[in-house]
Amino acid sequence: MKVAIQLFTLREACKEDFVGTLKKVAELGYDGVEFAGNWGGLEARELKALLDELGLQAAGSHVPLHMLENELDNVIQYQKEINSKFITCPILPEDRRGGISEYSQFAQRLNEIGKVCSDNGIQFSYHNHEFELEEIDGSKPLRILLDETDPKWVNAELDIYWLTKAGENPVEWINQYKGRTPLLHLKDMTNDSEQFFAELGTGGVDVLSAIEEGKDAGVEWFIVEQDQTKKRPFESVKNSIDYLKSHNLV
Repeated sequence: MKVAIQLFTLREACKEDFVGTLKKVAELGYDGVEFAGNWGGLEARELKALLDELGLQAAGSHVPLHMLENELDNVIQYQKEINSKFITCPILPEDRRGGISEYSQFAQRLNEIGKVCSDNGIQFSYHNHEFELEEIDGSKPLRILLDETDPKWVNAELDIYWLTKAGENPVEWINQYKGRTPLLHLKDMTNDSEQFFAELGTGGVDVLSAIEEGKDAGVEWFIVEQDQTKKRPFESVKNSIDYLKSHNLV
């Protein structure tokens, strides 16, 4: 299986030394990186050359909604030049959330963005957090965003931490959207009342079951992410990939 690191986990390191951060990621044994709205200020050809030099692949990019709505052509061109097949909307901004009708309208916006991506050979996904799983009038917004979008244009980048935190079973969601989840976020959660972000294998999320279901569901990239770390971030991302190595998954 191909394993990437979501660079949001290493966001401070990326600000200080983007190139050096990617070098360390490669040394840890990751196959690729998922960008988090930051491409190091590099031209596409420069970034592609760097990735090639380090033996890393572009596992995709999280692109803020305002860029998807206002700069989509440029975003797509950049992704194609770095040989990235995936663009993901990382979150619905708080001021765009509302009731059922607002989520239905946003689903149609995702369709529009996804169709343009598809026409250009790029797969488009939406990444969930916890708020899309809080029921509104008996409906879960994430269901609306996935069930009211066209599978040809919009995929799911499911996050197993946020699903678990919301009381959902990640395996069931992966299975339900089988063939529509090319990217899966691997993230663990502490077993205490804090439910903090944790290194893989140290918490209460059933990571291994999610991976097995993901393989069957057609996941192309398993992406390690830890929004916040109590250890040094590089220590945390090393511990997570070491856990995967210990189970012969990398």
